[in-house]
Amino acid sequence: MENPLKISVVVPSYKRPELLSRCLQALAFQEFKENEYEVIVVSDGPDDVTRKVTENWQQLTNMQLRYYELPEKKGPAAARNLGWKHANAKLIAFTDDDCIPDSQWLLHYWTAFKNDDTAQAFTGKVVVPLPQREQCTDHALNLSHLSTAEFITANCACNATAMELCGGFDERFRMAWREDSDLEFKLLKANIQIKYVPRAMVEHPVNKAPWGVSMRDQRKGVYNALLYSKYPDLYKVRVRQKPRPLYYLMCLSLLGALVLLPFHPQQSALLFLIWVICWLSFTMQRLEKTSRSASHVLEMLVTSAAIPFLSIYWHFYGNIRYKTFFV
Repeated sequence: MENPLKISVVVPSYKRPELLSRCLQALAFQEFKENEYEVIVVSDGPDDVTRKVTENWQQLTNMQLRYYELPEKKGPAAARNLGWKHANAKLIAFTDDDCIPDSQWLLHYWTAFKNDDTAQAFTGKVVVPLPQREQCTDHALNLSHLSTAEFITANCACNATAMELCGGFDERFRMAWREDSDLEFKLLKANIQIKYVPRAMVEHPVNKAPWGVSMRDQRKGVYNALLYSKYPDLYKVRVRQKPRPLYYLMCLSLLGALVLLPFHPQQSALLFLIWVICWLSFTMQRLEKTSRSASHVLEMLVTSAAIPFLSIYWHFYGNIRYKTFFV
């Protein structure tokens, strides 16, 4: 009997039950025949909460839903690999547990695919609804850049032929950062055209982030270095992200002020003044289109002082770890 499945959807998750449930609800109400798609939830490590959410949706709907988990936490790249390798359909779509696919998401991808066995890849439209400026945070503004990304795992699809040809995701990317660009570059190197399907839409709401999240995010610079070490030419053209010159100026001026303080207090004071001007300027840049609430301003002041040091540290840590060099 011929396999009726057309699309397998892979959703990595880990200890985010409310977000996962919201995503599965959107997938359960796709305008696509229930026997023609399956959803594969993969937990990034042992996780009873994610398992229970999946089991609840298995009971609530007729959606073909399966659950797998990694034996230990390895990152979303490894979770996606486990998912697509267990997929039973020719076309494999990827989204994240914090996303809400449009009801016709799968329909538009399948229309673009047309059951062709030749290697194919697709990317859709990501919508990030921003709150009014009074409630908009720096985190939300940064997240909105997803809507202009060329290819992200929050909304993409590849057929099994393309995934096998490229070997899937590089599991050295252990955070949700640059593993999608890595797959994109693999596809481009294999001369696989990535087709844009704007009607295949996914909403990526801005979820509440912990205080000072921008400092933690600087660790992603390690994976910029990994991506650059693999594809320097493509990185220079399509990504280009590296520590800003302002960051170097802030670090050098503050460190110089501290070093000179015991010997040349006037020169030290001048360097410290330079750092203060840069620090306040950086803070104001981040506040330009975001909330001016007292708590958010305080967060921007603190994180703007720390980000340059953290960004440069993780950047050069990545350079050393992956034996590359770019500034």
